[in-house]
Amino acid sequence: MKILIIEDEPSLAKSIGAYLADESYRCEFAADFPQALDKISMYDYDCILLDLMLPGGDGLRILEEIKALQKQDGVIIISARNSLDDKIKGLQIGADDYLTKPFHLPELVARIYSVIRRKQFGNSNVIEQNELKIDLLAKTVTVNETNVVLTRKEFDLLVYFVSNKNKVISKSAIAEHLSGDVADMFDNYDFIYVHIKNLKKKLAEAGCDNYLKTLYGTGYKWEL
Repeated sequence: MKILIIEDEPSLAKSIGAYLADESYRCEFAADFPQALDKISMYDYDCILLDLMLPGGDGLRILEEIKALQKQDGVIIISARNSLDDKIKGLQIGADDYLTKPFHLPELVARIYSVIRRKQFGNSNVIEQNELKIDLLAKTVTVNETNVVLTRKEFDLLVYFVSNKNKVISKSAIAEHLSGDVADMFDNYDFIYVHIKNLKKKLAEAGCDNYLKTLYGTGYKWEL
């Protein structure tokens, strides 16, 4: 899962990023208004943590731009502005949650998980598709009750495909999901083929049907 942290206080951004990394989230950062605009316009995120007081502009304008672009990224406002008006306006514009600084990092993680679960998986902790079962909290996968041991990236890929079922996902979108804004630096997408090949092999060996289809020259699609 990929998180964008829009926060101008370096120490806070670093501590949030380190804590989320330990929880298996991959984080990117924007420290001011222009950087934040560039990030949201170029990339997709599972959840965005949005500070309201940014150098160069108001965070609520970032939220308005996210909605204007019709993006589906979850948004949690994190702000020292404990104003009822700010909370109401942020939620009315389209934020999914509002957390006032200072906050405890475990609570932030719980709220991020809640937003992602609600937006992508219908508020469920467990995804079931015929013989396949994915436990999002435990980060486990079973096929016909048999455990399938996946690496972190393989698990992330599986959840990414399932959450975008029946949609064609391009190689560049997969690379960006796995590697973030450094994906543009890669000469090829060989690392994607390796992860997907290993994922498909492990699922097939456990008896899972081949839901992950390769669309040559286009990308991949998880079909139901």
